[in-house]
Amino acid sequence: MNEIWNHEYETMGRDELRELQLKRLQMTLRWAYENVPFHHGRWSSLKLKPSDIRSLDDLKKLPFSQKRDFREAYPYGLFALPLEKVLRIHTSSGTMSNPTVVGYSRGDLNTWSELCARVAVAGGAHSHDVAQIAFGYGLMTGGFGMQAGLERIGATVIPASTGNTHRQLHIMKDFKTTVLLGTPSYALYIAEAAPRLGYRLEDLDLRVGLFGSEPWTNQMRDEIERRMHISATDIYGVSEVIGPGISYECWNKDGLHVNEDHFLVEVIDPQTGEAVPDGKEGELVFTSLTKEALPVIRYRTGDLASLSYRPCACGRVFARHSKVYSRTDDMLIIRGVNVYPEQIEAVLMEIEGIEPHYQIVVSRENALDELEVQIEVEPEFLPDAVKKLMRFQEHVEERLRQELGVRPRVRLVEPRTIPRFTSKTERVLDSRKTGGTT
Repeated sequence: MNEIWNHEYETMGRDELRELQLKRLQMTLRWAYENVPFHHGRWSSLKLKPSDIRSLDDLKKLPFSQKRDFREAYPYGLFALPLEKVLRIHTSSGTMSNPTVVGYSRGDLNTWSELCARVAVAGGAHSHDVAQIAFGYGLMTGGFGMQAGLERIGATVIPASTGNTHRQLHIMKDFKTTVLLGTPSYALYIAEAAPRLGYRLEDLDLRVGLFGSEPWTNQMRDEIERRMHISATDIYGVSEVIGPGISYECWNKDGLHVNEDHFLVEVIDPQTGEAVPDGKEGELVFTSLTKEALPVIRYRTGDLASLSYRPCACGRVFARHSKVYSRTDDMLIIRGVNVYPEQIEAVLMEIEGIEPHYQIVVSRENALDELEVQIEVEPEFLPDAVKKLMRFQEHVEERLRQELGVRPRVRLVEPRTIPRFTSKTERVLDSRKTGGTT
């Protein structure tokens, strides 16, 4: 089971790897400085030039970049190539407010498929496999990278997209699916729904699961593996950096290997920005080393993890970060979609009839994340007919769906029933973090 897609790079010596990283870093910094006014301006204000970065340790001289930089540069302000040389555009979630926009050149797409090929092979996929992708397809990176990676290794790909569980199971049975990709919560939902829909998972050909886009525990992994009779591994990506393919678990399932020949990884204290010792949790920061259309320099992901350089039994030399369970900000991940409370507030404040008091309730029901928005309505709404209230509720749900990319459940409540706070308002109740409904 210990298979490696690219032995030349995944098992090269650490000294050789660091030499390659420095060479690629200096090329990337020159490219960004010369072609992205944002980076040129920021570094010039600090009296820094790419030539000042003479070692990997010098990287800390450069400023961090963040999600807000993408939003302020919307749509193409961070691109290093003219649009005619950009072959693919993806965005983060968010439709009414500015999403983060990323572009891929032909070379970037080739790199992405290479990285995702590594992910697939490390998780146990082979050229003879039939892979069913249950990630969403659309503007978000979703299944596109993994589809390219699986095709690169020679696997047969079924781009099933997400949802329609009965159809997913029907495809698994008839098409003899051996590899399943999607969010871990959806995989567990499929496992729970299968007997009810008349399918015996033990009779299917499934043997490998590659899951990501949301935090999941080892306990959840054990449950998926037991119910689906597969080996399940974690994959990690950040849309601003490249999407899936940044890091991945191998058969050892002891941390996620970072593709260090393409990304420099740091772990910093979220408050001070200083590096933390290996093994201590901090915020993951990535710098791209080979991206052409949109080079990323010291991008703060908001994801919390620790880093280890301990040798792995699989033979790969890359550093490994721990599974990501939490973040530095208030971003929620709902069924693989990033949702910010301020997006919800912006929509609600535009709708007439809603009081400025609301609460967001996140839970996990039947293995799937559920998002409920409780809103107070003005007193004059209450005596009205039920039909009018239902129409109003549906209107709010649709507006939120347009903004978030997922449809929340909206519950209308009477005035002054949502708690008031004398200090910081607690807008979000997330029972997933406190052992809520599973």
